[in-house]
Amino acid sequence: MRGGHLQTLLGYWARRHLRWTLPAEDLVVDLDGGVRLLLRASWQQAREARPTLVLVHGLGGDDRSTYSVATGSVAWGLGWNVVRMNMRGAGESEAVCARLYHAGVDTDLVAVLEAVATRTPRLAPVGFSLGANLVLLTLGRQAARIPAGVFAAGAVSPPLDLSACADALGRPGNHLYERHYVRDLQRAYGRRQALLPELYATGRERGLRTIREYDDAITAHYGGFRDAADYYARSSAGPQLVRIDRPTLILAAHDDPMIPGESVARWPLPSSGLVQREMLPTGGHVGFVAPTSAPGRFWAAERVMEFLEGFRTAGEERPRTR
Repeated sequence: MRGGHLQTLLGYWARRHLRWTLPAEDLVVDLDGGVRLLLRASWQQAREARPTLVLVHGLGGDDRSTYSVATGSVAWGLGWNVVRMNMRGAGESEAVCARLYHAGVDTDLVAVLEAVATRTPRLAPVGFSLGANLVLLTLGRQAARIPAGVFAAGAVSPPLDLSACADALGRPGNHLYERHYVRDLQRAYGRRQALLPELYATGRERGLRTIREYDDAITAHYGGFRDAADYYARSSAGPQLVRIDRPTLILAAHDDPMIPGESVARWPLPSSGLVQREMLPTGGHVGFVAPTSAPGRFWAAERVMEFLEGFRTAGEERPRTR
C-alpha cells in the first residue's frame, strides 16, 4: 500500500468509524481576551500516578478526529490518561468559544498544558498535521513556559513550512484536498460570523478558492498578521526546532501530498539529540496505514506511543494487559 494519495485516503477510510467510547470529563480552560478552550479528559484510576497524553488535532478537526481516537486508545491501553484538546471554536467547543484558531496560537497550548499539569504531574503533547506544527512551535518558542512535567512530545505529519504547504495544496493533483479544506473553513467562518457578528464581518469568506487566499483574507486579518506570508513566516515551527529542550519525535512521510518532504527534513535539530526526526518513504498525510496493534491500522499511533513509553518514569507501574 505505497503512495501518498493511497495512504492518505486509506487512512481516512480505515478510521472513519472510530469513536471515543470511554468516559470523558469536560474541562474548560479560560485565557485572556475571552478565549475559552474545551478539553475532553479520560482519567485512569489514581490519575496522578499515571502519565497523561494531550492530543492536538489538525485543520478542520476536533477532539473526535479519528487519528486522535486511535492514538488515545493505544495510550489508554498502556495505562495513560488521555486529554483531547479542541482548538479555539473547533467542533463542539464552538458553543463554548466561537473564535478562530490558527497554526500559531502557542499560548493556547501553553495554557492547556498548564491546566492539565495541575491535575497530573507528568504529561506529553502529541499533535497531528496543523496540531503537530502547534506542538513543535510551542515547545520551541515557549520553552521557558512549558510545565516541568512535560517530559516528551510527538508530532505526526507536521507542516513545518506553512508557505511551502500552501503551495503544495495548490498543485493540480491536490485540488480535491484544497477544495475540501477551503469549503470546511468557509462553513466554519460562516458559523462563527453568525455567533459573533460584532467580531467577524459578513461575507468575508465568499469567493475564496485556495488556502492562501483564505489565510490572506481571514486568518491573517483576524490573527494579527500583515498577510498570509507574514502568518506563515511567524507561525511555521521549522525554525523553532533547534530550541526544543525535551525528547520529541517528528514522524513524517516523503510522499505526503500536502507537506513536501524537503520542507520537513531541511530544518536543523538541536545538538542535544533530544529531537528525533523519522522520514518514512511512504505514509501519506496522517495516513501510515500498516499492520499494527492500533485501531484503524494507524501505525503512527503505535510508533508515537513506543517513543513516549521510552521516557516514562522508570519506576512507574505499567498495566499487565492492553
